[in-house]
Amino acid sequence: MTRLERFRSEVPQPDPDRLRANEDRLLAAIAQDARRLGQDAEGRPCRPGQDAEGRPRRAPFRLPRPAQGAQGRARRTASRLRRFGLVTGLAAALAAGVMVVATRRADPPAVIRTMPAAASEVLTRAAQNATRTPELHPEPGQFLVYESRTMDPATGEDRDRRPMRYLSRAVRKVWLPVDGDATGGFIEEEVLEPKPWPGWPIPPEARENLGRHGPSKLADFDDRAEFLRNDYAYVSRLPTDPRKMYEHLYTQLGNTRQDDTDAWDRVRGLLTEAYLPAAQRAALFRAAAAIPGVVTVEHAVDAAGRAGIAAARVDPVLGQRQEYIFDRETYLYLGERSVVTDAARAGAPVGTVLTSSAQLSVSVADHGPSAAARD
Repeated sequence: MTRLERFRSEVPQPDPDRLRANEDRLLAAIAQDARRLGQDAEGRPCRPGQDAEGRPRRAPFRLPRPAQGAQGRARRTASRLRRFGLVTGLAAALAAGVMVVATRRADPPAVIRTMPAAASEVLTRAAQNATRTPELHPEPGQFLVYESRTMDPATGEDRDRRPMRYLSRAVRKVWLPVDGDATGGFIEEEVLEPKPWPGWPIPPEARENLGRHGPSKLADFDDRAEFLRNDYAYVSRLPTDPRKMYEHLYTQLGNTRQDDTDAWDRVRGLLTEAYLPAAQRAALFRAAAAIPGVVTVEHAVDAAGRAGIAAARVDPVLGQRQEYIFDRETYLYLGERSVVTDAARAGAPVGTVLTSSAQLSVSVADHGPSAAARD
């Protein structure tokens, strides 16, 4: 009903006299239809060949249907509304009156994404359990510290300009300021033995940086748009209403399948090395559950080998299924992974895991790593 109320909201409301005139015309039309159907004013059948007043009945007169224009659109709109039982009596007269006098918009309406019914049971349960775990309360000036295990595709050229592909692995510890972007953060990383990309040898370059590195500065610049920020100061102000969170995920996106894919990827940005308060976390899970195309994967394993259940969505362009993995009992977020669904597009056999992570811990620190410990 709210969407109907906003429909053609730019058209001014007619005055009471006009409404009464429209109502009179509607009632007259109803009476005329009743007479044509062989009923009197009280709905009783008339005698054959006579109208409600006992006069010989004439053949009904029909106005020609407009092929196009505002009146034609108004009539079709009112017909659709009546079909669903949304316009009756005076409301029908109001709808018809407003539609006939409507003028064309100067600009097309903005795209508004309306949140559909949630389809993912995994994310719905994660939302229900979001408030059942101890809450962190970081303050300005502090750091959120994330420890994780990761595996990511590495592609490029070796020293001889030959193509190379492999899967790089690492254990990460990241310090992110509560009230700042990634340029104020630090990273300590242990590079692990790489894994082969199916059908490709591991190049010598993949093993050159094995071992521990850092702590060092996390990033030299952070040019993300405002609505893509994931620092605590920003995410703690995000909506707690799932419908508003859904709109946030679709900021500057449209209504295509690719837009749904982009919105699903933005969920990852709010889960990986990011910490949302419980209310925003629950809203995020409920909003993500309503993104079209989300399915359940009953068995999924994160980068630390922990088994869980996943909410997932296929990216048809990459030929991969992006999975967000949760503990099967507590529905705490464990990590994410991408699994090949289209060998031709992904360049790897179906079922290959190309990306994987495991969120091992999230804590609060008063300070970043000491200057003496940095590179």
